[in-house]
Amino acid sequence: MASIRIALVGIGKIARDQHIPALKADPNYELVAAVTRHEPPAGIPSYRTIAELIDAQIGLDAVSLATPPLGRHVIARQAIEAGLHVMLEKPPGGTVSEVEALAALARSAGVSLFATWHTREAPAIETARRWLADRMVKDVVITWREDVRRWHPGQAWIWEPGGLGVFDPGINALSAATRILPRPLFLTDAELFYPENRAMPIAAHLAMSDSAGAPIRAEFDWREEGPQRWDIDVDTDAGRLALSKGGAGLAVEGRILVDEDEISAEYPNLYARFAELVRSGTSDVDLQPFRLVADAFMLGRRTVVEPFNEQQTKERPE
Repeated sequence: MASIRIALVGIGKIARDQHIPALKADPNYELVAAVTRHEPPAGIPSYRTIAELIDAQIGLDAVSLATPPLGRHVIARQAIEAGLHVMLEKPPGGTVSEVEALAALARSAGVSLFATWHTREAPAIETARRWLADRMVKDVVITWREDVRRWHPGQAWIWEPGGLGVFDPGINALSAATRILPRPLFLTDAELFYPENRAMPIAAHLAMSDSAGAPIRAEFDWREEGPQRWDIDVDTDAGRLALSKGGAGLAVEGRILVDEDEISAEYPNLYARFAELVRSGTSDVDLQPFRLVADAFMLGRRTVVEPFNEQQTKERPE
């Protein structure tokens, strides 16, 4: 079958680091255009808006949206109405309801919509899911601690309403947890820590349970200046499972099952999945992680902490 002619909308750090290399390496695709108001990728025709791209009539099949989530609904809607298949970077939009509306629109338009969760493509995720499938989960602890200065330098939008703050990485943890754990998760309590000069939280403590009542605790923190931690520890009736390195490592009762240094396959796997969806005329829109984040904002108690300034290193409050 002919390659999928795709345009990349939004050319920021994640697009340059992940999307462009994955697309260029995948024979399923021909990257034919970009939409950006900033410096375009070398050698790729660039347009300033999705409307300009559509009006150019370049024989496009699909678009991949790597813009900030706020405002993405309008872009995705224009693409779907133009008959284009759409892939959404995580989080898939500014609100749960707008993504649900996009899913309905894609169904009626007969095009594919893919709400991606790149952490689910990490090397150990499917092994962990299979091992847990027939286990009784007793207790889960999720620890996701990283340095926002390292991973999101100069990105002011993440601190604005809709930018999610610490839930930008936290939703990765939730996407992994909802994939590997065998039962649905429900939020029961939350505390969100807001810098006094920011509109979004810099840390969060979540209490959840699964449908069988197993306690699940999550700690997200964007102030970690030491070793970065992306861990999910699961106690079961058959022993302890430890997912580490954001899904690149896995051990059961201390026995290592997966130990990768990189998670470079995440975006290539996402684009391979998108090609399958496009060619089968189906969609994949799993909003479980997004709903849990929305629930956290709904139930979460607000605690104000010291101001956050990207240029300064502060001692982390307890």
